[in-house]
Amino acid sequence: MTLFKYLIIGGGMTADSAARGIRQVDPDGSIALLSNEPHPPYNRPPLSKGLWKGKPVEQIWRQTEKRYKATLFLDTWALSINPDQKSVTTSSKTVFSYEKLLIATGGSPRQLPCQDNRVIYLKTYSDYLNLKTRIDQNDDVVVIGAGFTGMEISAALTQHGKRVSLVFPAEHIGHRAFPADLAHYVTQYYLQKGVTLMPSTQVVDILPHGEKSIILTRNGQKIETSTVVAAIGNEPNTTLAETAHLKIDNGIVVDEYLRTSHVDIYAAGDIANFYNPALNQRLRAEHEDNSNAQGKLAGRNMAGESEPYTYLPFFYSDIFDLGYEAIGDTNPALDTVFDWVVPYQKGVIYYLRQQRVCGILLWNMRRRLDIARQIIEQAETVRPEDLKGRILPLS
Repeated sequence: MTLFKYLIIGGGMTADSAARGIRQVDPDGSIALLSNEPHPPYNRPPLSKGLWKGKPVEQIWRQTEKRYKATLFLDTWALSINPDQKSVTTSSKTVFSYEKLLIATGGSPRQLPCQDNRVIYLKTYSDYLNLKTRIDQNDDVVVIGAGFTGMEISAALTQHGKRVSLVFPAEHIGHRAFPADLAHYVTQYYLQKGVTLMPSTQVVDILPHGEKSIILTRNGQKIETSTVVAAIGNEPNTTLAETAHLKIDNGIVVDEYLRTSHVDIYAAGDIANFYNPALNQRLRAEHEDNSNAQGKLAGRNMAGESEPYTYLPFFYSDIFDLGYEAIGDTNPALDTVFDWVVPYQKGVIYYLRQQRVCGILLWNMRRRLDIARQIIEQAETVRPEDLKGRILPLS
């Protein structure tokens, strides 16, 4: 049995941030990361944008081992947790014991119904390397899904000089976050940029056909392509938590200190279902900002602090020449108020529930998140006219 004071299951941004948080409180306690990936922790957002635009790959590595004196166990699959014995057993039958444990296992891509095992789910650095090899040899690619990742990778590959087709079941791109008229604008924008769009299209199977793949759709279409990228969302990896009989409800349920239903086990990042006081609701947040902030606080609390996680995380994206930052609940089914500087080019979109701002989308307006967060946290009853000019562009 191998003993570590702090054991972290996961090798992503959350795990790295947790090691950072631990070291802010405890400079000497032993830290181990068990990661099922072959690569050490790295920044994930560049996989769908920056690396395709020339960002040096050397810049993505977090250097967890060097910065935080953490021991990394790569290609290591944790199979079960025994809370009573405070131990974790891996697929190689190695047993790790701990004083405090963090589960930062994130999520796994939702799988398409298909017979072709060459479909790429862009989740890891290995997936990126696989995709890069494929498109270096071929110029055409089909991206399935027009959500957050699908929008980014289809834009990035188009800018990379590839012929990209985007297949998605909705009428417009980004319909889960953008109000209808903005979603319509973005859809037309992608067409102008040269992306072939196939809206209102559902994939029912993908078949291997020599070096090609054949995508079959519900309306009878057959799409032939050299490369298929699927971006249809993620599911939280809760199987390991189930072995410890932790409370699970759309992820691992944690308290304000990021503790699970077992006092010595914490959870953070994509996997954690936490309460946010600003929104007065529980949520999971699958974005970089939450991974960094929540991971760090989980590490600090594991090391002896008792700091509640009240932070409202944001997410961001860059698509062609457009960029946005969003915070809170950006469900387009809510009431929305537009405050454009230039329509569809720069402005603010407010999302209201019961006349209170619960979400804000900053469209091509950076460095205004602090103001946006304050507006949401104030939880004031507002009229649409009260919001005009509330967040002004930088001069």
